[in-house]
Order: sequence, then structure tokens, then C-alpha cells
Amino acid sequence: MSRGVAMISGANRGIGAAVAIRLAADGWKVSLGVRGGRMPDWAADLPTDSVLACAYDATTGQDEAQWVAQTRARFGPIGCIVANAGIMVAKSVIEAEDAEVAAMMEVNAFAPRRLVRAAWDDLRATGRGRVIIVASLSGKRVKSALSGSYSMSKFAAVALAHGIRHAGFDDGIRATAVCPGFVATDMGLSLSGRPAEAMTSPEDLARVVSMLVDLPNEASVAEFSVNCQAEEFF
Repeated sequence: MSRGVAMISGANRGIGAAVAIRLAADGWKVSLGVRGGRMPDWAADLPTDSVLACAYDATTGQDEAQWVAQTRARFGPIGCIVANAGIMVAKSVIEAEDAEVAAMMEVNAFAPRRLVRAAWDDLRATGRGRVIIVASLSGKRVKSALSGSYSMSKFAAVALAHGIRHAGFDDGIRATAVCPGFVATDMGLSLSGRPAEAMTSPEDLARVVSMLVDLPNEASVAEFSVNCQAEEFF
């Protein structure tokens, strides 16, 4: 029995792929937002009637409504959004150019807002719409100068999740900012000297997302922080 329809951005690999695999196993129909619209190789093992790949580029500002329409036409109303697409420019707030900061804000905060807005009527109609904004612990603290510009965009992503939660709470929409530290993805491995086995795995983050979207309306989680190392607050 289908659990509903979930849209996952940045689903080519890494966290997005792991979330899609987990939600599909849970019984969700999954719509993958991927550049070029090509079905990822990892999705070959998923039932063809449960997965859809759609062209989605978070940088354009124009793809969200079309992706929602394609998903609805294939599977029906959308019940879950997992906004996972993200980019990082490792520069301080002084070194980063305006265009670099704007690009991070566009992908990490503005695009998720547009995507949720495009699916808003569907999310409300379910009475238990779920939104996961994959943010970062960099959206909770600034750990270094080189993460400062990225943190600006991820602080905005965390605020977006809170804003969505308030805007839709009376209609049963529950939004959560999932804030991981280093994750064993291409991005995480390039930034950390830790071996992959000492970092949070994408599959464990997928387990977190699965749990969050399954919780009843009476167990709303505004933020969920995940870390592979000890920090003062996280």
C-alpha cells in the first residue's frame, strides 16, 4: 500500500539517493529531482511504478512548478517534500563574491521555498503534509572562517523550515530542518580529513528522515541535529 508521494531534490547520489531508496522501501512513491531528468543508475532496482525522474535544476528559479505538475500527473497529490539539493563555496564572508553568496542562497534556501510553495495546496490537502529541509550544522553555528558564507545560506534554510512549520501547522503540515555535520558524501569527504567510516552515513540520515515523516502530527520535530563528532553544543 502506498504511503503517499514524496519529492526529493538532489537525488542523483549521496543523501538524496539514500533518502529515496529508504522512502521507496517504506512504501512511498518517489519523484526524483535530478539535473537532466535521467533516471539515476542506483534507481534501477526500484519498482518502475514507484519511481519517477524529472529534470530539476535548483539554480534556474523556473523548474519547481513543472516538477510538481509532472509528479502529480504521474502519482497524484504530493504529501512530502525532501529539499536536499545544496551547494557550498568554501570562502569566508569577506572573500566570497556576491555572485557566490547569491548562488548558495538560491540553491540552499530560495529553491526549497519555491518547491514547497509549488506543492503547498497538495501538502495542505493531505492533512499531514511533511517537509524536510536538509540544512546543516553550519546552519546552527559558524565553525570556521571558510564555512561562513555557506553558513549564511544554511541559517536561512533552517529559518525556512521554521517558517514553513508555522505557516502550515494548522493544516497538518510538519516541517523539520535536518542538520547534519560531516556526512560521507562527495562534498563531506572533500571537506573533512576523516575516513568515511568515521562520518555520518547517508543511509543513517535516510533513517532519520524516514522516522520524521512517519511521526504523527502530535509529535512535531522542528529541528534534528546529527553529528559524527563531539562538539560543545552538538
